Amino acid sequence: MNETGNTTGQSIIKTMPPELTNKIAAGEVIQRPASVAKELLDNAIDAGADHIRLIIQQAGRTLVQVIDNGCGMSEKDARLCFERHATSKIQTIEDLFRIKTMGFRGEAMASIASVSQVEMKTKRVEDASGTLLEIWGGEEKRFEPVAVDDGTSIAIRNLFFNVPARRQFLKTDATELRHIIRTFQNCALSSTDVEFEMHADGGQLYHLPKQQLEQRVAEIFGRQYRASLIPFEEETSYVKIHGLLADPKLARRSRGEQFLFVNGRPFQHRYLSYVILNLFDAWTRQNEYPFYAIFFEIDPAQVDVNVHPAKMEVKFDDERSIVQLARSVVKKAINQYFAVPNVEGSDVFQNDFDLSFGQMTGGALPAKGKNIGDMPLPLPSRINFRNENVDGRTSADWLYSTPETARQEKEAGKMPAVAGSKEKGQNRSLEKGFWQLHNRYILTQTRTGLCVIDQHAAHKRIIYEKALSATEESLPGTQQLLFAQAVELSATDFSLLKELITIIQRIGFSIQLLSGNTVIINGVPADTEIGDEKQVLKDMLQQYRELGKTPALDTRKRVAISFASRTAIPRGKRLAEAEMELLIDQLFSCDEPYTDPLGKPTLIYMPLDDLMARFR
Repeated sequence: MNETGNTTGQSIIKTMPPELTNKIAAGEVIQRPASVAKELLDNAIDAGADHIRLIIQQAGRTLVQVIDNGCGMSEKDARLCFERHATSKIQTIEDLFRIKTMGFRGEAMASIASVSQVEMKTKRVEDASGTLLEIWGGEEKRFEPVAVDDGTSIAIRNLFFNVPARRQFLKTDATELRHIIRTFQNCALSSTDVEFEMHADGGQLYHLPKQQLEQRVAEIFGRQYRASLIPFEEETSYVKIHGLLADPKLARRSRGEQFLFVNGRPFQHRYLSYVILNLFDAWTRQNEYPFYAIFFEIDPAQVDVNVHPAKMEVKFDDERSIVQLARSVVKKAINQYFAVPNVEGSDVFQNDFDLSFGQMTGGALPAKGKNIGDMPLPLPSRINFRNENVDGRTSADWLYSTPETARQEKEAGKMPAVAGSKEKGQNRSLEKGFWQLHNRYILTQTRTGLCVIDQHAAHKRIIYEKALSATEESLPGTQQLLFAQAVELSATDFSLLKELITIIQRIGFSIQLLSGNTVIINGVPADTEIGDEKQVLKDMLQQYRELGKTPALDTRKRVAISFASRTAIPRGKRLAEAEMELLIDQLFSCDEPYTDPLGKPTLIYMPLDDLMARFR
């Protein structure tokens, strides 16, 4: 018996057929419809096109098509471009270290063709006719001359039709379309000398003429950016850096408007992104992400773009210098915009910080807004609320009652309902008293202790249950606006709103979809404070996307939570005693009063006995 366990002596190692290797390669290169769009757009740019059109149907599941007016291909090249490792971009080992094109690996088209139905029409300027080529699942179906305009049109239909396991792992149409839009935005920002169009399901999302970077940013992300952009530029012997920042007042609560490019190629760099975002901390709140587009121009020999088949990771020859320069240039631009004087030595980079932290080892980075190396100040040793025991219970035990504990204690008579609630059998002779602590918490006494209510979390629970009930009713409660409000959304937000419009209308919004990513708000849900309808809608869509990371929630619940999170009484708002009493009454009328929609506590209860024990 040989070492492989084969007793026959025959070879058990065999060369895989091309169709199998192409499908395996497709698993790395083609992860979703956005991957297809990226490869086709990259090829159109490399072909020298100055007009590129992207057409999408059903978020790329049924069609991803790119039409360009580039150089086109000959009959021979039309077939060769679908061969594995066939490319016009590199010919020698040396070429691999001076890559200037977007594509270069020569495996994308073969991978795409192996898992889809491809139709390509292409023609060079000097040719009398063009070429039509159809490939289904890697098998050629048609190859013949055709009358076609100069350039190339490639239509990718029914992606993963022959790999159903891959197809079922695709996300919702809104999620997949958002990834495609992000890919389109990357190309549009890096190639402002190209006219771009994007169409989805018969509607036009973008039409971007050749224009300056500032104008393109405003066209893509909204006209409000036009007067709020901060340009910057710096050049050294090693690298040139330039780009745009947006006024932090336009920061969003979700990521998606942060862009990095090297030699026109979009890339991702976790540590560099972390450093840039931290420079905005003085002007943004926690979990807010401002827009930036930063472009690096560097000798191709000083950066390795051949790190991963997806081509989104790069390795710089001198990573530390890249990060230092970017930090210095961006910080200078922000300080000049806000007229902040530079303090000598304040821009010195933290040389003792290990750059491999979270970058080379993949470790987790500190939370946004936390300075690297910050250490908490020690508490006085005589006061130790975390560890000190009272009758065998830690402070956490008696301070933070869980919802289940609260229910058990309430049923056992240890945690009576709050004064003013609708609970049956409550002693209404108990004197009512409500106090507001730091305009965030409502304090009220019970028969046997103290109840502390988070006003924002409590109101969020109330609104959530009302909104959820409204989605089940045939006639939603809507208050009409005196003047309709027109809202200009980003293409991403507009496509998401189209998907959610039925549920949002059932909550009580009266919304009309127009062309050009514009919507008209005619009414809002009853009991909603009027005056900020535009921002409420935008924040709802952002919050909905963030909840996409919570798979246990269905669409209806995510919409209700998004609405409740945006319209609930904010922490920091002063309330009158009557408002506090009404809030408590409504909270204890809810089905689940002890937690907000995401399971966080709305209140904590402190028994009087435990309070007394603390003073012994």
